[in-house]
Amino acid sequence: MDVLEVLNLGDIAQTFSKMGMFPVFDLAYYIVSILYLKYEPGSVEVARKSPVASWLCAMLYCFGSYILADVLLGGCPLDYFQYNSHILLASAIWYLVFFCPLNLFYKCVAFLPVKLVLVALKEVVRTRKIAAGVHHAHHAYHNGFLIMVIIGYVKGSGVALISNFEQLLRGVWRPETNEILNMSFPTKASLYGAILFTLQEAHLLPVSKSTLICLFTVFMATTKVILTARHSHGSPFVLIESWVCHLLFGSPLGGGEEEHHAAPVAPVSPVKTKEEFGEGTRKRKSKKAE
Repeated sequence: MDVLEVLNLGDIAQTFSKMGMFPVFDLAYYIVSILYLKYEPGSVEVARKSPVASWLCAMLYCFGSYILADVLLGGCPLDYFQYNSHILLASAIWYLVFFCPLNLFYKCVAFLPVKLVLVALKEVVRTRKIAAGVHHAHHAYHNGFLIMVIIGYVKGSGVALISNFEQLLRGVWRPETNEILNMSFPTKASLYGAILFTLQEAHLLPVSKSTLICLFTVFMATTKVILTARHSHGSPFVLIESWVCHLLFGSPLGGGEEEHHAAPVAPVSPVKTKEEFGEGTRKRKSKKAE
């Protein structure tokens, strides 16, 4: 019975790994990506004033990972734009999100139950992109494990890594949002996923690729749905990262966030200082008189 269950799980994982992403999963990916663009400050104003700049930003949100990976592997950054169906679909989503009458499309896809489904579908695409990036780098650099990790990482979180460049297109510059300095959960998960898929590609991880894709997709989709439902920007890796950084780099336990949120020491009131100074002066004068 256990053997049959394992075989069934393997068959399910293999079927899932071969499932096509276009158009349903890619549609969800484009919708969620452009939703995040609309949440950015000033993006609606840019869409009204300069639709071309807004459309370019939307294309970076949808295809930034492919562009950055092609640049790193020495390919043409415009290579992915040959897929007309993907470009037209992403462009249609961009137009509906920003210019649909009465904002109806945005209200529908931003409705929380619908958004949770779209977020889960997006994570399916993210996992597949990480696996594809590692596989592509493996063919180009057979023993380049670090290159495999980098390309898989970029494929999974390329949009976040080039977000500062995208901000320049919108006329905004916020260096504090640098994703390398302040990694969000999808960026960290993409890095860890790239490491896992690299180990699997190098036959150092005793699990098939289809099973790894299935398990990692379930983890990503479940975690992202929970975080989105709770409106949280946290990460389930915080506790583990805190202990690892404490052991390896001597960082304080609890992470930097607690330190930043610690109550600041109240500054000494200048009025109180003057009063104390005046009181001390009066005491010294009274002692002199005595």
